[in-house]
Amino acid sequence: MSVLAVIPARYGSTRFPGKPLAKIAGQMMVERVWRIAAAADGVDRVVVATDDQRIVDAVEAAGGEAVMTDENCRNGTERALDALKRLNSDAEIIINVQGDAPLIPPWVIGDVATTLRDNPDMPMATPAVALPADTEARMRVDKANGSASGTTVVFDKTLRAMYFSKNVIPFRRKPETGAPVYQHIGLYGYRRDTLQQLVDLEPTPLELTESLEQLRAMENGIPIQVVLTDYRGRSAWSVDSPEDATRVEDIIKREGEVV
Repeated sequence: MSVLAVIPARYGSTRFPGKPLAKIAGQMMVERVWRIAAAADGVDRVVVATDDQRIVDAVEAAGGEAVMTDENCRNGTERALDALKRLNSDAEIIINVQGDAPLIPPWVIGDVATTLRDNPDMPMATPAVALPADTEARMRVDKANGSASGTTVVFDKTLRAMYFSKNVIPFRRKPETGAPVYQHIGLYGYRRDTLQQLVDLEPTPLELTESLEQLRAMENGIPIQVVLTDYRGRSAWSVDSPEDATRVEDIIKREGEVV
């Protein structure tokens, strides 16, 4: 059961044009993510899917594989499907790895790939990590102040997702008791038929309300398996601005390289 990891990497960005090619501690961000995905257990092939020849050239010069995709792809899900078709790949499992997450550990990607490989009837999977109480409290303060600090997820006893939200869920009626809070990691694994189905479906009310694409799957009855994982003491940070890139460099200096 072949596993293809696709890293969508769009050149244009309002806050950070050319973001995939930005150097972080001497290495392009997209190259860092490519090397992390290539180090993940259970992944057979890694490709960067982009809309810009400059990214293709840079990835190939660094020893990676890249494919040009339609510039009209609206999101990473559509770009992943476009890449799958252009590669004429027979991969049964596609892992969509965010191109702006240069600190994601390879074992997180591997956990999703292994879960789908071991459960052939599972259409879709995504990872989550339990939040320490202090982090959860900080997220609630951030939300109260109107700032974003990630997506949370609740799931049933079989780890099937029940809901994702940019609010902190579940709400604690009594702050000292209740279920833990799990932060969703924006990485998805799909069966190829599920990926096609998602792209063919229209956006849904909850998806548009929360601006969370995974809710489209849930509103259409596609189950999402939550894969509980752990960063093993490492820090997580995505890059949306040049300031974020500097912060990631500081983390790498403090904690060392992921791979």
